[in-house]
Amino acid sequence: MNDPRSVTAVPAVTLRGVTKRFPGVVANADVDLEIHAGEVHALLGENGAGKSTLSNIVTGLYRPDEGSLELHGEPVDLRSPRDALQRGVGMVHQHFRLVEPFTVAENIALGDQRDRRLVPDRAALERKVAALADQFGLSVDPRARIWQLSVGEQQRVEILKALYRDARILILDEPTAVLTPQEARALFETLRAMAADGRTIVFISHKLHEVLAVSDRITVLRGGRVVATVATASATPEGLASLMVGREVETGRRQERTNPLTNVVLKAYNLCAEGDRGLPALNGVSLEVRGGEIVGVAGVAGNGQRELAEALTGMRGLTAGQVSVSGVQLRAGDPRDAIARGLAHVPEDRLGTGVAPSLSIASNTVLKAYRDPEISAGPFLRRNRIMRRASELIARYSVSAPGPETRARDLSGGNLQKVVIGREFAGAPSALVVASPTRGLDVGAIENVHELLRAAAARGVAVLMISEDLDEILALADRVLVMYEGTIVGERDGEGADVDELGMLMAGGAPR
Repeated sequence: MNDPRSVTAVPAVTLRGVTKRFPGVVANADVDLEIHAGEVHALLGENGAGKSTLSNIVTGLYRPDEGSLELHGEPVDLRSPRDALQRGVGMVHQHFRLVEPFTVAENIALGDQRDRRLVPDRAALERKVAALADQFGLSVDPRARIWQLSVGEQQRVEILKALYRDARILILDEPTAVLTPQEARALFETLRAMAADGRTIVFISHKLHEVLAVSDRITVLRGGRVVATVATASATPEGLASLMVGREVETGRRQERTNPLTNVVLKAYNLCAEGDRGLPALNGVSLEVRGGEIVGVAGVAGNGQRELAEALTGMRGLTAGQVSVSGVQLRAGDPRDAIARGLAHVPEDRLGTGVAPSLSIASNTVLKAYRDPEISAGPFLRRNRIMRRASELIARYSVSAPGPETRARDLSGGNLQKVVIGREFAGAPSALVVASPTRGLDVGAIENVHELLRAAAARGVAVLMISEDLDEILALADRVLVMYEGTIVGERDGEGADVDELGMLMAGGAPR
């Protein structure tokens, strides 16, 4: 950590009374905030707390309705991201903005208007990029093409893009979401080196232990307002979580399983399947999940996890292998058969795949049950029963919504996930495949979803949870499977699993 006495007297970023409104929403309300050069300053808060809006104001994407912004003590009126970049403000977004066929050096120079030559000096550019990468420990080959790089290396390119443009204030939005533990630690070292160089780092994350590991100070937002700014040295995960949601919450503590395991319910043998581009995505995947068990599948994004979920649930055809539920083999590529056999599915894209966004909560609750006699009489739906079912789901899962007629797209991420999970559980499944169950959710919503998954396992459901969040897997899973390039490369007990070893397996390294 940096010595707080080493930061400059004049803040690098000063927000005074900043308020930003959107139709029907106050995103930021009278925000006062100071961020110093030479520090890593974390922003924490639930979804909708105002973190992204503040970042967009500092980077020139939004203009505040009230209040003022100062950079290094100078009042500024940023009218565009280009204005912000010219004043030394850069941002690394969670979803990278790179051109895959281009080289690292070409991506870094892309859009930089300081060099107006028609034919840039490629060799000089590569030397400058290499020197910059060496200065901050961002190891990457300037001549490599983006598609040849790992996710962690691509993130380094995004950071180098900002440094190449002389960014003195760097904002990182959920920077570790797709990194292995080793890559995350390497990133933290880079951020601390940048802060030691006098730069200002704003670190936005929902992972409390990472915020505690890398930051010097932490600002917590709730409901668009600043509720606290604390020194990291005096902060605790429990205290930060309580500030975020306004009540005490669990923070990923592992709970001992008390229910007994039953026979194998979900079984996959030698699954092979192609990805969307027609290339092999699954290469002989075999696994078993017993009733009452939560099995986690860990891996860096793009190693076959999505294809595995789709193959198990009949949404993707197989080129080889078979899936069975309770000893009955499923028809490959037939999601209706999977549903009929008691296999439920919570997809990773809850808005695009999990629901019909333009339909109401009520309609979404019966998407898989509209043929049931309880719901329909021939071609006619029983509307009163559908509304009653939706109202019961809203009450049982504490969905925050005006009523059953609320459109799915109008729900927050956490409430939308509750609707999807509630619908899947309504069919009393014997097995559940859930992918990225808490991606994009805040601490309170994560706690609720984890409780629902534990409760399902306690009822004897076989739960296969696919997640890129290793902390989540270690908090819930009885066993951990690691995927790399479409293959299961390792299996460990969830209790006492070694994080570094799992990270090594996720990156394709040999197990210890």
